[in-house]
Amino acid sequence: MSYFIRQQRLQQLLEAQAAGDTKLVIVDVRYDLSDEDAGEIAYREGHIPQAHYANLSHDLSSGKRPDGEGGRHPLPDPQAVAQFFGSIGIATDSIVVAYDDQGGAMASRLRWLLQWIGFDGEVYVLEGGFKSWKEAGQAVSTDIPDRLEGFHLPVELNESILVDQQYVHSKIGAAGTVIIDSRDGARYRGEVEPLDKVAGHVPSAVNYFWQEGKNADGSWKNAEEQAERFAAIDKNDEVIVYCGSGVTATPNYFALQEAGYNNVKLYAGSWSDWSSNSDNPVAVGDE
Repeated sequence: MSYFIRQQRLQQLLEAQAAGDTKLVIVDVRYDLSDEDAGEIAYREGHIPQAHYANLSHDLSSGKRPDGEGGRHPLPDPQAVAQFFGSIGIATDSIVVAYDDQGGAMASRLRWLLQWIGFDGEVYVLEGGFKSWKEAGQAVSTDIPDRLEGFHLPVELNESILVDQQYVHSKIGAAGTVIIDSRDGARYRGEVEPLDKVAGHVPSAVNYFWQEGKNADGSWKNAEEQAERFAAIDKNDEVIVYCGSGVTATPNYFALQEAGYNNVKLYAGSWSDWSSNSDNPVAVGDE
């Protein structure tokens, strides 16, 4: 299934929804790492018609621990996030379209969470996000859809797509496993670290910056182009992706899936979790 959906197709789905021919749920996941309320403020000022809002910190993550374990955006409780998804109308037969203005990273987190709790329906990230939607002259609304009471998306955890700190530690340098750091090169090499306690990366990890999954015009590369991007990785290998806090690694997670990699896992705590443990080894420079 394709990772992205284009504006024209979303418009067709909105029209089908109005005619009662589809069960579409649109989710606005805009978020500012420096101001966790900014995304919802922007949403209230204007969003795609019928879109609900999901806050990365409150709806798609759980509370941070003082010791930093679990990272800056720890995974939410599965039942809690399933209840949230149900409250915005996501059912087993829904078509879900998520968007943001952060290159698709926040929307990809939502898509990954749905896959994690066992939702096997159609989930897409809107190509170009809200900015492109608005610039194209598409309809914008300030109406806030009602939340639903008593609805709960079924949970059947897909535990095979998630790994923790201990698992990653056991896979450092292991044959048949590739660990991917999805952050920009300077953070991977340990030259800068604006957010976490320690600069560097997990030893043996290779760097595939998540933004390199895009073309020069900002559109996302297709499956063949993603396969070329990851050509150095054997498709039979286990691939573990991480980033700073488990969010921007998710575009790489789905890009790998589109490229034909069937054993891809997310280290959700990512570098913010890894660097919270002073006993963990740290590498700098290029591998």
